[in-house]
Amino acid sequence: MAAPRYLSPYDGALAWIANERSELTFDGSTREDWKRWRKAFDRKLRALLGRFPEPVPLEPEIVETVDCEDHIREKVYFNSEKYATVAAYVLVPKDLRPGEKRPGILAAHGHGRGKIDICGVCETEEERQHVQALNYDYARQFARRGYVVVAPDWRGFGERCSPADWARPGRDPCNVNYMAMGYLGYHLLALQIWDGMKCVDYLQSRPEVDPERLGVGGLSFGGTMTTYLAALEPRLKVACISGYVSTVKGDAITMRGKGNFCGAQYMPGLLTIGDIPEVAGMIAPKPLCIEMGEEDQCFVIDDAKAAFAQVERIYAAAGASDRLIGDVFAGGHEWSGRKSFAWFEHWLSRDAG
Repeated sequence: MAAPRYLSPYDGALAWIANERSELTFDGSTREDWKRWRKAFDRKLRALLGRFPEPVPLEPEIVETVDCEDHIREKVYFNSEKYATVAAYVLVPKDLRPGEKRPGILAAHGHGRGKIDICGVCETEEERQHVQALNYDYARQFARRGYVVVAPDWRGFGERCSPADWARPGRDPCNVNYMAMGYLGYHLLALQIWDGMKCVDYLQSRPEVDPERLGVGGLSFGGTMTTYLAALEPRLKVACISGYVSTVKGDAITMRGKGNFCGAQYMPGLLTIGDIPEVAGMIAPKPLCIEMGEEDQCFVIDDAKAAFAQVERIYAAAGASDRLIGDVFAGGHEWSGRKSFAWFEHWLSRDAG
């Protein structure tokens, strides 16, 4: 019988998924299994991400200050590397006492308008309805709960958008940005992660922030950033991934029949070593909340639940089952907050275990 032929990349990808096994898919059950797996997976993941830029002084500059009734919103610029400047909002609660230090949150936005969405900055009724529909102003909600919040624009979003004509008509700007950075020897996701790590540097430099009590959370692409940052940045102590935990094999290709990925958050070679649940599992034993909307049309619930079950296995092997919760809520591709805000409050309190 002749060997099958695969004319399209789609057919080839499905055939690879059906016939090949990822090298480091977690299948252990003990703490020793987890420790060996995590060391190997961490090494391979970092190798696949490729190089990071050389560090430079942040040189932060506050360029705008706005009174938002219960908090102050500052716009700050700081350098993350020689050829990149991060634009971010910093939200500071107004009830801070002199000399008091609060927990800090890195709030990660998804696709859309960047940091202004999650900080609730809206100028039109349409923008307000969009933010309300996704419960998308979680950076502002964190600030109203007493946290100092940094909300950066990731590369390609908000103030960091490339010019509109950078991508030809019909091209995804995320993919064009990815390929442009590839010419420079970088994967775009690695640069996004690097910028997130520099946001942690900046948070720790703020006098209002307790540098030992830091968390991260985000929806969609913000969930991607939360996953990788919580896995790779030890200074982040607690996380909430919303609308992202799934599997590339299941949700993005075989279940939906179309590629649910883009250059802004593409992890090169991931399926050769594992899948999204393995990256999320690297967060163990840190406290982690995973939000899954029953009507999510980007990351369908059955695949999200299957991915969550794999994360549960990893946390159980790590002896950290009590540090993982799931929130399956009656909603779509949106931030829930039903369990996550209390989760952060518990784990970032001064007496958290």
